[in-house]
Amino acid sequence: MRKRRAPRRLFVDKSIEINARPSDVWSVLTERAYTDQWAREFSRGGPEFHIESSWKLGEPVLWKDPDGRPLVEGVVTKLKPQRRLHFTAADVRLPRPELTAADGIDCEIEDRGRRTKLHVRQGDFSTIEEGEKYRSLSDDIWSRVLPRMKRMAEARVH
Repeated sequence: MRKRRAPRRLFVDKSIEINARPSDVWSVLTERAYTDQWAREFSRGGPEFHIESSWKLGEPVLWKDPDGRPLVEGVVTKLKPQRRLHFTAADVRLPRPELTAADGIDCEIEDRGRRTKLHVRQGDFSTIEEGEKYRSLSDDIWSRVLPRMKRMAEARVH
């Protein structure tokens, strides 16, 4: 009898070095004035939205359209201010997949002296229909979001 393989998990996994303090990177990651700017990259070609959250453990993370309707819903599941932020993210327009502790968006901030490394991991896209397509789209988006976050955090320094 042949053993069945678990499906391959699909994640976006990206990092960027930023010439700013972890507190500046954290501000760009969580303050509405900044999230409104980088969240636009996620809405290219689709409905515009903004992110609303208190960024407290157990609190909701809502990606809302201009009329205030949630497009993506999640919850903050891990929080170490200026070090780590993890939250789930599920598009309300798609069937809800079963989520694991690893699913969602995980942001780690590493202090490297005069620089800060921001590491982002998003997924698992294997749990949704056309997961490879959505992983690829998200990978492209994070390729635009991270440099934008870098510019905003570095601008806070000057």
